[in-house]
Amino acid sequence: MKRFKILRRWFGRKFGYARLICLVLLIGIAALRIEDFAPIEELRVRTFDSFQRIDPRVKTARPVVIVDIDEKSLASKLGQWPWPRTRMADLVTHLTALGAKVIAFDVVFSEPDRLNPDVAADTFRDLDEETRAKLHALPSNDQIFADAMRRSRVVLGESGLPEIVKQLDTKLPVTGLAMLGEDPQRFMFDFTGLLRNTPVLEVAAAGRGLFSINPERDGIVRRVPMIMEAQGTTMPSLSFEMLRVVTGTDTIFIKTDQAGILSIGVKGFQVPTDRRGQLWVHFARNDPSIYVSAIDVIDGVVPAEKIRGRLVLIGPSAAGLNDIKTTPVSRAMPGVEIHAQVLEAALTNSLLAQPPYGPLMEFGAALLLGILVIAFAPRFGPTTLVVVGALFATVLVGTSWYFYTQHRLLVDFTYPLLSTTAIYLTLIFAAFVREQAQRRQIRSAFGQYLSPALVEQLAQSPEKLVLGGEEREMTIMFSDVRGFTSISESYKHDPQGLTALMNRFLTPLTNAILARKGTIDKYMGDAIMAFWNAPLDDKEHQLNACEAALDMLERIDVLNKEREAEAEHGGHIYIPINVGVGLNTGTCVVGNMGSNLRFDYSVLGDSVNLASRLEGQSKAYGFPIIVGSKTALAVKDKFAILELDFIMVKGKKEPEVIYAIAGREDTAQSGRFQRLRNLTIEMLACYRNRDWEGALAAIERGRTTDEANTLESLYDLYEERLHAYRENPPPPDWNGAFALLTK
Repeated sequence: MKRFKILRRWFGRKFGYARLICLVLLIGIAALRIEDFAPIEELRVRTFDSFQRIDPRVKTARPVVIVDIDEKSLASKLGQWPWPRTRMADLVTHLTALGAKVIAFDVVFSEPDRLNPDVAADTFRDLDEETRAKLHALPSNDQIFADAMRRSRVVLGESGLPEIVKQLDTKLPVTGLAMLGEDPQRFMFDFTGLLRNTPVLEVAAAGRGLFSINPERDGIVRRVPMIMEAQGTTMPSLSFEMLRVVTGTDTIFIKTDQAGILSIGVKGFQVPTDRRGQLWVHFARNDPSIYVSAIDVIDGVVPAEKIRGRLVLIGPSAAGLNDIKTTPVSRAMPGVEIHAQVLEAALTNSLLAQPPYGPLMEFGAALLLGILVIAFAPRFGPTTLVVVGALFATVLVGTSWYFYTQHRLLVDFTYPLLSTTAIYLTLIFAAFVREQAQRRQIRSAFGQYLSPALVEQLAQSPEKLVLGGEEREMTIMFSDVRGFTSISESYKHDPQGLTALMNRFLTPLTNAILARKGTIDKYMGDAIMAFWNAPLDDKEHQLNACEAALDMLERIDVLNKEREAEAEHGGHIYIPINVGVGLNTGTCVVGNMGSNLRFDYSVLGDSVNLASRLEGQSKAYGFPIIVGSKTALAVKDKFAILELDFIMVKGKKEPEVIYAIAGREDTAQSGRFQRLRNLTIEMLACYRNRDWEGALAAIERGRTTDEANTLESLYDLYEERLHAYRENPPPPDWNGAFALLTK
């Protein structure tokens, strides 16, 4: 330990403590990369997304066709989904006749057809026995579908589930697997349950594969598992099972090492994967030409050359069937097209992969650049550092881009760039600390000649003495005394007493704001305007503003008790002081504003106006603290937040969800508040769904509870609104927002 201290002191004197800190930082960032924490992975995959958006896969062939269960098909004679299995049999028969090589379903037929003849025989009333017997004698729709599949090559889709819904029938066929290397099962995605098709269909199919796709943390599909574990069964993906069937291979080969899965293959195809068996999908832009409508196939209007020799996927794009995904090149891509993209990339040899040596390249670049920056950055001026830094960044980005465009390899440049930038910023921070020390010397030297406030301004930022402002996110507060006119009338013969009262209640309100890092903007009679996150940064400005608002109410309660006791003792009228508070968070312009001769530090912006409007609504909704949505969402885990309304305030075009703050975290956990919240949620849900009677019924139930007095004003407001809407409903495009007529 002693030797370490001696070495540290020697290094600090020789090279400076900033460089020592940067070396430690370089090691720490390397550890973060090894663990691959979520922010680092997120930055990396977002970069690869950008590459695909800039240079997506170019289609050189179209070996896949999608038979689309689209809106057109659902609106046709085929009717709503699911269709009878006889229709599916017709679809398979038509496609086979047109020359489809393999047909795969991106849907699962987990239950027998509800239109089977025997079901009709047991369901329809008033059938004569002869007809009923004929229906029972007919083959089932599922059997007809199975017979059609046997005359073709059909791959059925299956789905992995988060829980077991039924026991797995181990007698049903599965795809054969061969492993080379380590056991791959411990690396695969593992679904607890597996949803299979009805046995009669499973037995008739040429293959079976999972169509389950796992979007990443941000909801974007980048990688698709090629092999998965589901309810103890190892299953290929739907797309890879199609490759197996079309090549006539009985077995899928899985190659692994100690780090994970390397690739999976069938005869003629070897697909590289990541350690979990996922394929980086090389996406092309949406291609409508590969889609044909299912109804067109049934009606026989699709030309044979459209289908002949191609792999056919049958799946939905209709919005109501909820199979829409987000990809790096598209915000809304039908899930079935993702399987098509995988097949196209595999069949045209346009696959993406991360090279095994990629992490080694990233570590080497980060280490080399980090040491160069630590060694030489303090010796150069800012301009030289910017030029050299831009050159390094260009080389890193260019290398990564080269591997992507020329070899379809994904090599990350963000990690070495992030590492080098962090080290550079640390050196800048060290220089800043030294500069601050010099400023302290200036303050010490000139403090006896100038006022401390002026010296501080000059030392920190002289430019603040001129007009100007900066844009930043802030939380704005407006508070006002309710019924102050009545209070002031009681002092009409004692103006000095009114002044004393104003000072008496404004002082605790001000102290509550300042104690929570707020800045008083101005006093407007009995009202206060304040803001947070300026001039000093406050990362918890929403939290501090809400704490200040509750603290203000508590201090006013104490003041009211004192005044009530004084009124009782003095024999004069006591009128309580009630305060309404509006809070809103948003981007504002803050700075010195005014004229060249006189200006004040203040704030402007649309968010300021909204905070003022919210304060004005506190009385109508029956809650003293009303906040905007950005404020509420930022503090929802720390306070008892109650949604009140979706309003369009006067002077604004965009509606805003508003909330009440009913207390701190202990209140939020209380049973009483939970009941309040549930009552409000029920009423608002009915209201926004145009269920006026349901909303009124919810209000009536709420009025009978112990919490009715707390929601009385809110119930009165909505009851009046609901009666009006019942007589004159809002337009069809009403989004639930209510336009306020007053400020």
